[in-house]
Amino acid sequence: MSLPPGFLDELRTRLSLSQVVGRKVMWDSRKSNQGKGDMWAPCPFHQEKSASFHVDDRKGFYYCFGCQAKGDAISFVRETENVGFMEAIEILAGEAGLEVPKQDPRAQQKADERTELVDVMEQAVQFFRLQLRTGNASEARGYLDRRGLKEATQERFEIGFAPDAWQGLWDHLSGKGVSAEKILAAGLAKPSSKGGKPYDTFRNRIIFPIRDARGRCTAFGGRAMDPNDNAKYLNSPETLLFDKGRSLYNHGPAREAAGKGAPLIVAEGYMDVIALAEGGFGACVAPLGTAITDNQLHLLWRISDEPIIALDGDTAGLRAAQRLIDLALPLLEAGKSLRFALMPEGKDPDDLIRAEGPEAVQRVIDGAMPMVQLLWDKEIEGKNFDSPERKAALDKTLREKLMLIRDPSIRSHYGQAIKDMRWQLFRAGSGGSSSKKPWAKGKRGDWRNPPPAPATASTKASLLAGAGEDTQRQMREAVIIASLICTPDVVAEFEGQLEELHVSTQEHRAFLDLILVHSSHGPEVLREKIVDARGTDSLENLLGAGHVAITPCVRRPGDIEMAMMAISEELAKLEAEQGLSAEVAEAAEDLVGLADESVTWRLGQAAQARNLAMRSEHEDKAEYDTAPNGARISRDEKSAFDALLGKLNVTKEP
Repeated sequence: MSLPPGFLDELRTRLSLSQVVGRKVMWDSRKSNQGKGDMWAPCPFHQEKSASFHVDDRKGFYYCFGCQAKGDAISFVRETENVGFMEAIEILAGEAGLEVPKQDPRAQQKADERTELVDVMEQAVQFFRLQLRTGNASEARGYLDRRGLKEATQERFEIGFAPDAWQGLWDHLSGKGVSAEKILAAGLAKPSSKGGKPYDTFRNRIIFPIRDARGRCTAFGGRAMDPNDNAKYLNSPETLLFDKGRSLYNHGPAREAAGKGAPLIVAEGYMDVIALAEGGFGACVAPLGTAITDNQLHLLWRISDEPIIALDGDTAGLRAAQRLIDLALPLLEAGKSLRFALMPEGKDPDDLIRAEGPEAVQRVIDGAMPMVQLLWDKEIEGKNFDSPERKAALDKTLREKLMLIRDPSIRSHYGQAIKDMRWQLFRAGSGGSSSKKPWAKGKRGDWRNPPPAPATASTKASLLAGAGEDTQRQMREAVIIASLICTPDVVAEFEGQLEELHVSTQEHRAFLDLILVHSSHGPEVLREKIVDARGTDSLENLLGAGHVAITPCVRRPGDIEMAMMAISEELAKLEAEQGLSAEVAEAAEDLVGLADESVTWRLGQAAQARNLAMRSEHEDKAEYDTAPNGARISRDEKSAFDALLGKLNVTKEP
């Protein structure tokens, strides 16, 4: 059975070889480099322990250095599943979500037609290149010079010129014996609606040949020289060779450069790609003037696991980024994502390179943000979240976005990242508004929140030594923080109170922020995050302070009941102290004349609440016995002591 032209290419585009092979082998993590598509494993075709089976994911081929087995995804399925060619195609098509086309008796004929059209396109390339050297192209050459495109660059990208004539290319190809049907089928001419001779598709335009991944010219892009032309840029129409939604400008050279380790950059147009390539960024492509399609996204992921989308920093560029995010979310897989590099407002990569050089572009690329960050920034930019309803609306929008992600693991990680950013926005004292644009000038360094300032000498000192009038409050805060660090499982129970807690020092605020963000990962991870952000000395000073070290929660980490008791008591005391202070301050304002009974009653109630809070609110559940000398002895502790003496065979005195 013959398959339609392009079906196998589409099948290989949808599936990476490492995905197909990965079902049958265990990758060697020491030798494999997933980022470069360079994978190694013991060979599935012969018995061995060493990893001599090599998969080149970008080229789509495998080879075993032991038994010399080699092939592509189709041959791998045929050999491992013991099936025929068409059965292997059906297996792979099912995994890729494609339907195997029915038998097409004209398949070979179409393949021959494609070969003939490729030859016609190559003749057109030569014609356009020659025309750029004629006198009629002086204005076009001047434009290219002003854009900084040297002759070597023009040769590298085969830039040409379509003369301002109705049948310039038509007459040239016809004179070479090319039939009218082939010229029209290649999209190089259009039939006249007035019954006359067909006319050239491209006229008075600078021409950019568009080649597929195999280097075959499949279409052209033309930049108008007439400023009054209706279309500044024009692409070839859809043909047997050209499908705009499945093509990328500079595909082949970019794939080769990315295979050598260069980051894949996705720009908007031909000139951007050419400027980037000449600036040293060899792995760059463009989606031919349209929004990126799902097929183009799969092509990009075949080249690189994490393409960098370079967009203009204006409103149109940001809208394009949002459309791409909506397209990409359902297609995300483990290891496959996007990063976004937003250019300075009003500039594209070509402008930036000509104005400030490749170093400026490199800085923007280095600061590229992950997709989850741009998704978050888009939803909060310029908005105020000063009410529960607005916060709920934000949560609803983000949940809808997250539900687009099909992979549950990726969806979970996105949810955690958004939770972290939400905490940073709504944490106590930070307000609920976001008016700054994260892509504004000077804000493109690290996309993440900057780390807290390193601990100074004053913050490394003990709490008592550094305390002033708020010594008692700081001590209570320290006990709460230490209890949370030692038993982070209880954080969820106090999350609301901790978010609203107004602490007395910036260091305590930093500790609480870290606890609220990382407590769900367990005590070990939480301590690592605290040490990374605040330093080992800061943590040791907190836990080693005398009033903290003696607390049962620190001496018995992980005791949930003890931690719940201690934290709830300390929070109640802090709340009561704060309430009393507020009442005193308000009463002082009211004491302009003589104090009335209402003022003294309010102060009395606040003082009583404070005194009650100072006492333990939890019943002592221990049982006691009375010793001969009248002292109370805990029955549990006495039993434990008797058991220990029994093991030591010690006889107690009567």
